[in-house]
Amino acid sequence: MTLVAIILATLAAGIGSVWVAALLMRAGLGDGRRGVGPQHLLSLAAGALLATAFMHLLPEAFESQAGAHDLFATLLVGLVFFFLLDKAELWHHGHEHGHGHAHSHGHTHGHTQGHGHAHDHANGDAHAHGEREREGEARRGGGGWALLTGDSVHCFGDGILIASAFMADLRLGVVAALSVLAHEVPHHMGDLVVLRQASANRRMALLKVSLAGAVTALGGVVGYFLVGELQDWLPYFLAIASSSFIYVALADLIPQLQKRLSAGQTVAQIAWLVAGMTVVTLVSGMAHAH
Repeated sequence: MTLVAIILATLAAGIGSVWVAALLMRAGLGDGRRGVGPQHLLSLAAGALLATAFMHLLPEAFESQAGAHDLFATLLVGLVFFFLLDKAELWHHGHEHGHGHAHSHGHTHGHTQGHGHAHDHANGDAHAHGEREREGEARRGGGGWALLTGDSVHCFGDGILIASAFMADLRLGVVAALSVLAHEVPHHMGDLVVLRQASANRRMALLKVSLAGAVTALGGVVGYFLVGELQDWLPYFLAIASSSFIYVALADLIPQLQKRLSAGQTVAQIAWLVAGMTVVTLVSGMAHAH
């Protein structure tokens, strides 16, 4: 029963987030044309991730027999690990781009950080720069395969994190899957934009991103058997999952929101951030009642 729930939840988070992204783009949402822009979706995702980590994953871990000191140490190690992973990806892609510039008449220079996400923390239009950067990667990767490979690795990790949450509690798994879906939607919107620019076939772009999202289910199955064999380590898996959610929210999403905005735009950002937290809380309550 738990394995079936994991497979369904990971498919919903992995492929569902792609289709939600496609539907939002088709409806003109997420690009600011109808009052909902990338900043709003990023705020929503950040709120969902932070609420899941601090209100659900960490409390569940601390309710176990594991010591608080060991769990905080695991959380710290997880944060440092994801920081170093970002650094490694930054160095790797910076090195590749350095060689690419010498041979390709000046491709867009940028960097892709951990989890397969495109980041740009410089002042100015970070979202637009990220789109150009991802487009450059898609062109160098032959139809976006390099981009999709990074996405697949990230989705596989998401699947393991969701499985860890399900192994602790069904309600916790549902909340974790929802949070993953929320933060993957704006990311997949960027993927679809890039692949549609690299190829005129929109259906093929949707299929490619959906296949990358489906790897989440593979990660969920692997996580089910891995965590099942290491049941005593489950609280530490939850702490690592928390560190992943916290790092993505604080190092990836929120820095993209730190711009000079009008009072109304700032209020909107905060409202969407709170909305993300509220949605996670409501879903958790409904799952608990069920």
